[in-house]
Amino acid sequence: MSGLASELKIEGKRGIVTGGSKGIGRAAAELLVKDGASVAICGRNQADLDGAVKDLQGLAKKGAKVTGAVLDVSDGAALKQWIDSVATEFGGLDFVVANVSALEAGQTIDAWKKAFEVDMLHTVSCCDTALPYLSKSSGASVVSVSSVSGREVDFMAGGPYGPMKAALIHYMSSMAFKHAKSGLNGTPVRFNTVSPGNTYFEGGVWQNIERGNPELFKTALGLNPTGRMATAKEVGNAIAFLVSDAASFISGTNIVVDGALTRGVQF
Repeated sequence: MSGLASELKIEGKRGIVTGGSKGIGRAAAELLVKDGASVAICGRNQADLDGAVKDLQGLAKKGAKVTGAVLDVSDGAALKQWIDSVATEFGGLDFVVANVSALEAGQTIDAWKKAFEVDMLHTVSCCDTALPYLSKSSGASVVSVSSVSGREVDFMAGGPYGPMKAALIHYMSSMAFKHAKSGLNGTPVRFNTVSPGNTYFEGGVWQNIERGNPELFKTALGLNPTGRMATAKEVGNAIAFLVSDAASFISGTNIVVDGALTRGVQF
């Protein structure tokens, strides 16, 4: 990715990545800072966050900033305060990556509420809070991390995970239409979604399933014709591309990163 930095035009951009201390969020943040962006991340665990910030600072180009905050994104007031503080410190915002998910598969009312608050409302809060800053950028972009579970009924059926991921795709498409001229000098504030298939990384849900439920892991792995799961970096590549100016006319779309796992045709 860094070899394409001059074409992607990420250098100098400023933004946030929620859930950036590990997994897909961490991979996206690494790619962005390597190409010269200033990035603020948040996470739930202080030790994980501190380690990620230190590593990202080591990767950042000269002049770029990396900061981090411990944050529960379902706390709307705290999320807004963090975004405002990052925008003040960075002197503005050019991108937002809304990555946090509750990964909620339960079928209780409480599970639905948690998924709505974390997956959906955290994304809405990110957009609402960041828009005044993004409107002052000529290359503004918001990327939400959805899932192939939002495209088809799978083993998560019956719970809130798939419906919330589907709602994110619809929401981002509607925001793209609404804000097609909301950026600086009538440029678009772009809104896109990345939908990963099963993604394997250290400490992630699929590593935990591999250890705790090997039969489910074997079944899931067998569904992918590539014979493997995605890496966090492969998903992060799609996110970084959508943030970049190389994707300047891509808005309202959903990029599926699943190795041909899903069979439905996306029109």
